[in-house]
Amino acid sequence: MFDDVAERYDLTNDVLSLGQDRRWRKEVAKAVDARPAQKVLDLAAGTATSSLPFARTGAYVVPCDFSLGMLQVGKKKHTWLPFTAGDATRLPFKDDTFDAVTISFGLRNVQDTDAALREMYRVTRPGGRVVICEFSHPTWAPFRTVYTEYLMRALPPVARAVSSNPDAYVYLAESIRAWPDQPALAERLRKAGWSRVAWRNLTGGVVALHRGFKES
Repeated sequence: MFDDVAERYDLTNDVLSLGQDRRWRKEVAKAVDARPAQKVLDLAAGTATSSLPFARTGAYVVPCDFSLGMLQVGKKKHTWLPFTAGDATRLPFKDDTFDAVTISFGLRNVQDTDAALREMYRVTRPGGRVVICEFSHPTWAPFRTVYTEYLMRALPPVARAVSSNPDAYVYLAESIRAWPDQPALAERLRKAGWSRVAWRNLTGGVVALHRGFKES
């Protein structure tokens, strides 16, 4: 499915989020706080738009994705990045490899969320961190109702106008509605081994930024 939307993926996301995705990615970059020579794993990186802010800090960033189509499009644009094909539930990296692991708008698409959280923990070095940016549940009830209506009614026709595979965005709307809320995802992080788990809402809870640490 994601192979089919790769060519216009970044444009479609920009339109559907009303430009908010740019702000969300900036907040992810701040939360990851990549430093020169650190190793950062960017999961569900797609075409590596999310990876570029980490690379600009001087960190060694590995864009990893399950979709070969996404990786191929990204490699054409950013030939210098070490694109890696990988399943988030069985990552092709050694234990304790990365200073930070991050995933933006991809954890929801992994078949086994808990296995992915454990794998992220495994490949993070002691003292390292995880940052998860994912669609979540708006905290203000009236806004939550409006947002749900947008997802189910407005998103599909907009996707038909700008996406190469509109059906993928119907799935997107349904998966967002079914995703756990902020406290529930935080609890799953703790069960996977992460400590000092916390989250911050963006755009009223449309998106939530979860963080956790692997104790030394």
